[in-house]
Amino acid sequence: MERVGVVGCGLMGSGIAEISARSGSSVVVIERDAQALRAGIDRIEKSLSRAVTAGKLPEDEANLARANLTYSEDFEDLAQCQLVIEAVAEDEAIKVDVFKRLDAVVSDPAAILATNTSSIPIIKLAMVTKRPEQVIGMHFFNPVPVLKLTELISSLLTSAETTQRVHDFATNNLNKRVITSPDRAGFVVNALLIPYLLSAVRMLESGFASAEDIDTGMVLGCAHPLGPLALTDLIGLDTTMAVAESLYEEFKEPHLAPPPLLSRMTQAGLLGRKSGQGFYSYKK
Repeated sequence: MERVGVVGCGLMGSGIAEISARSGSSVVVIERDAQALRAGIDRIEKSLSRAVTAGKLPEDEANLARANLTYSEDFEDLAQCQLVIEAVAEDEAIKVDVFKRLDAVVSDPAAILATNTSSIPIIKLAMVTKRPEQVIGMHFFNPVPVLKLTELISSLLTSAETTQRVHDFATNNLNKRVITSPDRAGFVVNALLIPYLLSAVRMLESGFASAEDIDTGMVLGCAHPLGPLALTDLIGLDTTMAVAESLYEEFKEPHLAPPPLLSRMTQAGLLGRKSGQGFYSYKK
């Protein structure tokens, strides 16, 4: 995996690109336009600089990571990649389009196409390619350079060789702890996490408790690093909403249905940290 591509340079894609470059891989980062690409470059640079300032990354290693990164708006620049990780918005139609384009441009017959989806079935993306046995889920967690976990999700058609190659790359190169999941909505982590977050939103919506009290209760009473509403703000209300919809579509269980408050806030653009306002304000 010396040549890695990352499609999307938002919160997740920038982190994936950064750790891949820090591992020594040559990384091509693709974004939809110049503005999004500039924002992604700034995001990676700030992350590297923070790591250096905090003493967690030597300056020479940060410079090596910078040198390993190439940025582009052209999918054709992914042609020689051995692994491409898609990290665009959690929208099935967008991801399907990306996988169709990747299948057309990535020329290495052994190349693996991975998705960082939180909830979309891997098989849906695999089946729009001519190489479904080389499509896999590779789900990272935000912030990617800090959180050690990666979920690997093999579809019914993912080959054992693909799974092993990606497992080895995540473990040996990216220094991640890998857990595996079958190809079902939510995988392991979100199948447990999202119902918990939705319960907190319902509790707030009903007036049972304030956002501060809900979060303080879970932080100080259960030793969670973040309360559920603050965590929803960090994940993004839109992402939480998308995962909840995917879970509900697959299992049809009432507790998985997005609460009206979550839906309205998403429609209003109150997406959490990324928009500056969610259950809490992040505006300077």
